[in-house]
Amino acid sequence: MANQRVLIVDDEPDIRELLELTLMRMGLDTLSVPDLKSAIKQIGQQTYDLCLTDMRLPDGNGMELVRHIQQQRPDTPVAMITAHGNMELAIESLKAGAFDFISKPVDIEKLRALVNQALKISTTTNQTSPGKAVPTMVGDSEAMTSLQSKIRKLARSQAPVFIQGESGTGKELVARQIHALGPRAEGPFVPVNCGAIPSELMESEFFGHKKGAFTGATEDKAGFFQAAHNGTLFLDEVADLPLAMQVKLLRSIQEKKVRVIGSQQEVSVDVRILSATHKNLDVLVASGDFRQDLFYRINVINLPVPALRDRSSDIPLLCQRILIRIAESYELAPARLDKAAEQALMHYTFPGNVRELENILERAYTLCEDDRIGLRDLQLEHTPAPGSPTSGNGNGNGNGSNGHFIRPNNMNLDDYLTEIEREVVEQALEQTRWNRTAAAKTLGISFRALRYRLKKLGLD
Repeated sequence: MANQRVLIVDDEPDIRELLELTLMRMGLDTLSVPDLKSAIKQIGQQTYDLCLTDMRLPDGNGMELVRHIQQQRPDTPVAMITAHGNMELAIESLKAGAFDFISKPVDIEKLRALVNQALKISTTTNQTSPGKAVPTMVGDSEAMTSLQSKIRKLARSQAPVFIQGESGTGKELVARQIHALGPRAEGPFVPVNCGAIPSELMESEFFGHKKGAFTGATEDKAGFFQAAHNGTLFLDEVADLPLAMQVKLLRSIQEKKVRVIGSQQEVSVDVRILSATHKNLDVLVASGDFRQDLFYRINVINLPVPALRDRSSDIPLLCQRILIRIAESYELAPARLDKAAEQALMHYTFPGNVRELENILERAYTLCEDDRIGLRDLQLEHTPAPGSPTSGNGNGNGNGSNGHFIRPNNMNLDDYLTEIEREVVEQALEQTRWNRTAAAKTLGISFRALRYRLKKLGLD
């Protein structure tokens, strides 16, 4: 098999020689040219697996070459060589379609890592590892077709992507798909919920710590950046990061290095950054609650994810997939929607998007009879009746249905309700000597609903 070919474009002979020697030692064939005109000529005559170009050329700039290759050879990744500290131009090159960038003076190890990642694109395009399923967003609407096209394109880049969308739209699924379709697919995907980490633990969680670095540090610990090395770090709800952490995060992203707490040495990390939030970062930047320089760095490419109400034609297919998944998880037969229920869902606004649809269908699945979900099973406009135990009118005594279970002060509401449900179901089973058909009748629910609850409560 012929060696992979790399086109080097730089007007400085010393840089060209350094790049040629490094790539030749990696087993690659190279061709070097000194200017934009020669590069464009070569691109027209030959196919290359990678192009390395300086930003400043005697007869133009690297950005023009990036755009030319995007039009003429879109499958060829281009990496930009920029002057040290010129982050603005580097980011502009990523927006123009460059795969990645590297700053002068060129760090050989970083160069090798960049080249290896870029060359993987040629072998991973439209391919996945055998037996490895790629997570995908469900739907064939115009909005989803456009999103899938953007995902495939962004998977071929190393540019930071900011995924913007309402809660429940599937932002993490989009991030996973970008990772799975790109050259880092064999590396780790590390999702981080920035809003769930206590502020005092953030630095340790992100960058790691050495044993004895602080009270409670009983052993060395790797941080999120080290865990995501050679892979992807997904920062979900990035808007929830405190300002002090934003400064440290920005430096790590720009320098591609982290300093472990308790260590004087910095550690190089090779990660791709994807981030997301349901909040409006432009507003937070304007109010001073989010650093503009960090926003500029993570928002190189903005990828909006459509709300479910904006792709309602996808709802029937989504429902079908969700109902099959629910049935498989409880080892029951799948249910189907009747026409009225399907139409109601297609006209519902879904403030909670796909996540809300999943919750509605799971509830309806437990209520329906004969594997058929009707409009009543959806309970789209269900509200507790005035004076009912769940209406919050203050008339209840804080007990379960038979007054035996009292919520401890340290138990949250979900656990409290689960314990009530468990007690009621167990009581019905005991009364009927664990005859599930009779117990379901006693509880006034379907046999399917009882089986679902037994599985959920661990009583099956």
